[in-house]
Amino acid sequence: MTIPTPTTDLAAEDIAIGETETWLRPDREGIFAKLRAERPLAFFKEVYPTGIDDTNAVIPLGPGFWALTRYDDVMAVSRDADNFHSAPSTNITDIPVEIAEWLGSMINMDSPKHTRMRLIVNRAFTPRRVALIEDNVRAVAQEIVAAVAPLGQCDFVSEIAAKLPLTIICDMMGIPREDHHRIYELTNVILGVGDPEYTSTMNDLMAAGMELFQYGLALAESRLKFPTDDIASALVNAEIADDDGVLHSLTPSELGSFFLLLVAAGNETTRNAISHGLLALTENPEQRAIWAADVDGIAPTAVEEIVRWATPVIHFRRTAVADVVIGGQLIKSGDKVVMFYNSANRDERRFDDPYQFDVRRSPNEHCGFGAGGPHFCLGANLARREIRVMFGELFATLPDIHVSSAPDMLQSGFIHGIKRMQASWTPVNL
Repeated sequence: MTIPTPTTDLAAEDIAIGETETWLRPDREGIFAKLRAERPLAFFKEVYPTGIDDTNAVIPLGPGFWALTRYDDVMAVSRDADNFHSAPSTNITDIPVEIAEWLGSMINMDSPKHTRMRLIVNRAFTPRRVALIEDNVRAVAQEIVAAVAPLGQCDFVSEIAAKLPLTIICDMMGIPREDHHRIYELTNVILGVGDPEYTSTMNDLMAAGMELFQYGLALAESRLKFPTDDIASALVNAEIADDDGVLHSLTPSELGSFFLLLVAAGNETTRNAISHGLLALTENPEQRAIWAADVDGIAPTAVEEIVRWATPVIHFRRTAVADVVIGGQLIKSGDKVVMFYNSANRDERRFDDPYQFDVRRSPNEHCGFGAGGPHFCLGANLARREIRVMFGELFATLPDIHVSSAPDMLQSGFIHGIKRMQASWTPVNL
């Protein structure tokens, strides 16, 4: 599934981009290229996610949104937290604030509450802390590869790409191994909105969210009685200041939402980056050969290119709280703006030959972890480590692993995901 050269004759006015878009259209890259060239800030109507119509949606459709498709505009909005807020929701369509914070926790918050909440978990994802868990990352990666090595083939997504980040974040949270598969299933539902295999109605989404929420509360209660050295224990013992500066423990709602966010975001995006990475290496054998010839030396730039190429999160929305000019367009207070990271990561003004997968690309200041600002992905360092370690193990143990069938893509306008993808290699008995 190669990314096509951007060519299209569609008029920008006729392009429907938003949460209904399945992102499987052959002209997808062409649409974004046309918008970047002709209407980098185009205004679109809002539409319901695929499979979720107005009979079961939580709220009616909103007034529409500005689509930001150029790199500089996406960066400008992402870094301007004073004028562009994440509340009430980072989804294109509005949802009640209580539900937004329940499902998205601090993703849908602004300073000062966002800052206070983020500081609680920041120390778990610093480069130093992530470096300390590298031995566990490598041990888990080796265990995963060893389990499939004799088989000669498997579904790469579920058996390799998903298992590493899922195991690591669950271990960090203190979730027992026997519960990992259920966590995997529930996060598929939550982040698979738009794909009827996972989420057919809003009720499916809410049910999955509630199950994860309740699991998190039960884990927190257990850690109050039996604290250990994991994030769950840190959360139940954390204190956060309210608007008056008074410290208090996290409420049950805050605890459950934190848990829901960390286990979902902590495995889904890295899983898709690793999956897209193998697909890109299979379709670009010359790039694979370059990396294989110097695995450790090329890894830093190769990992960044995988994230740019995959762009696992397609977009996030902000809401203007003042009149601001972006890219020559007046954005009025109250307007929605949607940062399309995928388009920004293909912007010809920023990246030389952006449709070429290049493991030595440098510089490569992509938007794959967000575009800077207070909401930059707090797990970016952990994700980089996991991608680097996994491909290092694959090169060392299964050097000829390759994608052997067309990927089954997630039907989503939010997550650039691969649901299933067969991989093959010469069997190895370890």
